[in-house]
Amino acid sequence: MVLKSSSFNLVAPSPPLLSPLFSNPPSRINTTENIAIEGRNLNFSITTKQGKSVPILRDCSLRIPSGEFWMLLGPNGCGKSTLLKVLAGLLNTTSGAVYVKKPKCFVFQNPDYQVVMPTVEADVAFGLGKLNLNNDEVKSRVLEALSAVGMSSYLQRSVQTLSGGQKQRVAIAGALAEACKVLLLDELTTFLDENDQTGVIKAVRNSLHNSEDVTALWVTHRLEELEYADGAIYMEDGKVVMHGDVASIQSFIQTKQSDYIKRIYHS
Repeated sequence: MVLKSSSFNLVAPSPPLLSPLFSNPPSRINTTENIAIEGRNLNFSITTKQGKSVPILRDCSLRIPSGEFWMLLGPNGCGKSTLLKVLAGLLNTTSGAVYVKKPKCFVFQNPDYQVVMPTVEADVAFGLGKLNLNNDEVKSRVLEALSAVGMSSYLQRSVQTLSGGQKQRVAIAGALAEACKVLLLDELTTFLDENDQTGVIKAVRNSLHNSEDVTALWVTHRLEELEYADGAIYMEDGKVVMHGDVASIQSFIQTKQSDYIKRIYHS
């Protein structure tokens, strides 16, 4: 199921906006330095049954401007989903500081766990009950959110009849209806076919174009998805290795892949 923004009420208040992390800010950052997501020196460890501390995140720092679509990439097991959950408040860091604009919403990768109501309209409206809105206001928000993700014609559809990609878009619409400022999206295309993959990515992209106040951080392992992003972060072994514009990240990853192939070929 979707973790609605109201699920974060037990998380300690975020610290004030941190001072700049990077001397060379990413492209498209505005002059007011309006930041939606920032982490400073984030560390996270787990303790084994034998009492040994195993580091998962190692001194990670990142900074994402408001209104942009960023992607978090890296090989399996590098810590990217753990970092996303730390930003969402689902995990507490061992050390470090986090700032994320509120309200925020975390969307899980499995679409079969992202709906809680029988129809599309009811599911998107689910989180609005706490906002004390009248029926007209609820209807307006639901329609606007579904329109942003290209699902306005599915208002009365049963969620059981939807494809995986359509369910993901309904989940995103629910977050938009609640006026979430930050979308934290964990590998949404993992279980989807190619058409649904493209549809979900474009839905997020369009949502940001329709509202300059919404920021998205998308965890993925698919290099081809970078073409939709404004910026990217690359992780390895629990560390943020590179942070910046898409072209630089693509070139960095492609060089690493090429070097790896050369080593295999000459070994």
